[in-house]
Amino acid sequence: MTSVKEFRVEREPTATATGTGRFAFTDDYSVFDWGPMPDEIPEKGRSLCTMGAFNFELLEREGVPTHYRGVGPDAVPLGEASEAPRELAIDLVQVPDLPYEDGYDYDAYHGVAGSNYLIPLEIVFRNTVPVGSSLRTRGEPRDYGLDHDSWPDDPIDLPDPVVEFSTKYEEQDRYLDRDEADRIAGAAALDELADVAREVNRVVTERAEETGFVHEDGKIECCYVDGEVRVADVVGTFDENRFAYGGQEVSKEVVRQFYKRAHPEWVEAVSEAKAEADRRGVADWRPLCTVDPNPLPAAVIDAVADMYAAGANAYTGEAWFDAPSIGAAVDAVRDL
Repeated sequence: MTSVKEFRVEREPTATATGTGRFAFTDDYSVFDWGPMPDEIPEKGRSLCTMGAFNFELLEREGVPTHYRGVGPDAVPLGEASEAPRELAIDLVQVPDLPYEDGYDYDAYHGVAGSNYLIPLEIVFRNTVPVGSSLRTRGEPRDYGLDHDSWPDDPIDLPDPVVEFSTKYEEQDRYLDRDEADRIAGAAALDELADVAREVNRVVTERAEETGFVHEDGKIECCYVDGEVRVADVVGTFDENRFAYGGQEVSKEVVRQFYKRAHPEWVEAVSEAKAEADRRGVADWRPLCTVDPNPLPAAVIDAVADMYAAGANAYTGEAWFDAPSIGAAVDAVRDL
């Protein structure tokens, strides 16, 4: 997969009991499902871990079950950490293999999942439709309650949040209709997953508003433990969610849009490789890509690193990082 987190197991989960482990957040970044890119963004991992822990603790205060246990080697609450953490302690559930032979075999996945497993879906929620959103390619404005015949050039607010489901473990993410999402979810109820996503969206959106951000969209992953849906992975960071500040994107979308402008031949080669993999009926499209991505220029890395660090400071309300003000950091990425 394309994760930029390292995964460490301390106690293995079983079919009837959760285990324990942790995520170690690296400074790698990934765009367009490529996986780790040629360079790193300093302190990005700590920024994401800090925001993720902050949001998990917000959710737990609101009564939303999660797999979060604390930060650092001692799994302490974020407020007890002496510096911005890099490790997130979590409860673990089973993640069975997902066989592929002329298609992904979700029946096999659930056949060994037991009563606790990672639900192989991403649940996406959208408050706005920013530039670059895939929603613009999959529907018309009127499909989502907007009184427009075509998508405007600027971000546009949705009258009500939209919740969608996409695949989690396939080499290329697919958006799913309700029947297929329900089948892939296994024993977990799709309505409950949607309700949890809306609650997460509410909590993150309210925190964003308190700190000057606009929360545009995001996603969660969930696990199923003895009949209960719990929020898993990490929540409300600049990689999982899209935020804006002062009309400027403050998220991984900044890097995506830079590559579209500065290295369009690679972006096009990725698109062609994914299409070719579909035609051949193979899962892994990367060996079919004929162009490798260029590293980011040093000035871009510096600006994006400041965006992550200053954004984490502003969102959490604590000076975890020696970074510019959020206004200065936003102005710097605005000019990329």
